[in-house]
Amino acid sequence: MQYDVIIIGAGAVGLGTAVQILRQQPKARVVVIEKETAVARHQTGNNSNVIHSGIYYKPGSLKARNCIHGYELLLDFCREHDIPHTLCGKVIVATEEKELPLLQNIFDRGQQNGLAGLKMLTGDEVREYEPHVAGIAGIHVPQTGIVDYRVVAEKYADVIRHQGGEIKLGEKVVDIRTSHDTVDVVTSAATYTGKLVVNCGGLYSDTLARLTTPGLNVRIIPFRGEYYKLKKEKEYLVKTLVYPVPDPNFPFLGVHFTTMPGGGVECGPNAVLAFRREGYTKTAINLPELGETLAWPGFRKIVAKYWQTGMGEMYRSWSKAAFTKALQKLMPEIREEDLEAGGAGVRAQACDRTGGLLDDFMILEEARAIHVCNAPSPAATSSLSIGETVSQLALKRL
Repeated sequence: MQYDVIIIGAGAVGLGTAVQILRQQPKARVVVIEKETAVARHQTGNNSNVIHSGIYYKPGSLKARNCIHGYELLLDFCREHDIPHTLCGKVIVATEEKELPLLQNIFDRGQQNGLAGLKMLTGDEVREYEPHVAGIAGIHVPQTGIVDYRVVAEKYADVIRHQGGEIKLGEKVVDIRTSHDTVDVVTSAATYTGKLVVNCGGLYSDTLARLTTPGLNVRIIPFRGEYYKLKKEKEYLVKTLVYPVPDPNFPFLGVHFTTMPGGGVECGPNAVLAFRREGYTKTAINLPELGETLAWPGFRKIVAKYWQTGMGEMYRSWSKAAFTKALQKLMPEIREEDLEAGGAGVRAQACDRTGGLLDDFMILEEARAIHVCNAPSPAATSSLSIGETVSQLALKRL
């Protein structure tokens, strides 16, 4: 069978793209190929499950536009399919005077991005929302929520199948061969022929992109985010979501407190280099993948510039006491014994040759291929919007 669109990757972005293609062109022949035996097994299924509002992102950027539009599409999808979700709101907290200009910049961005109901808070007002949080100022963001993205992805898969799309699980893509009018996607089990391939490979998006674009100028650097959980008797300390003011030099939001869809409170994540792309533990190492990371000129430039920050993150990874100290900046009464081990996720962060950590989404177009080469957080929130964008690019080719 020849397909119209072959999508690689059954995470939120790949599945969201298939959903949107079939919404716009119900007769399109679409297949999603995934190397795992179930959907949402990597970034989508191992994140903090936050529905992001779009407050942080540069107005007009792909991140901002797709997050804000994707937020609405995601909520509509959850309501339509009775997926449990909560719009609990969050508080972004400044704990030092030097953070106040950054906090104001975040507030201004939120307003420029059209978020209604944002509220600047004094330190006392922060404690009205979160009584156990220490801060001198803050922002209340009513739009932020939580949802289980594995449940969302599984429902995307149901919708795709109901619309006549196919999902092939347990098949790893090993080659992509393009010609003038077709593309062959070779997996560990079969060869699929189509008019267009869409690469939503997440942690391996650059590896897949290089099959058709050998000179690709970015590499995925895997950063592991590790979490602790508050013990049951300490969950009362956090009412909703509590975030610090992020470091503007990094595309990470800092350690924070997040209520979870199934109950409980997560604390984290940190951001440490993973020694393999799917390295969810400290001891998970893939020497060829690690070697590729270390050999990338851009990564070496990052290390040269930010080695002190990186060492601090690594220290917190190994030291529960240091991790606790980072949390105490927001919540001084947290103690090491209040925390128990949580999960971990790995973020696919694109890095260019000059050492730039790409902050915005990156979509690369070729004649027979569309590569989503950078889709970090808030990609899960934005998945239907990114899918809509990619589907429009794809359907113009058919």
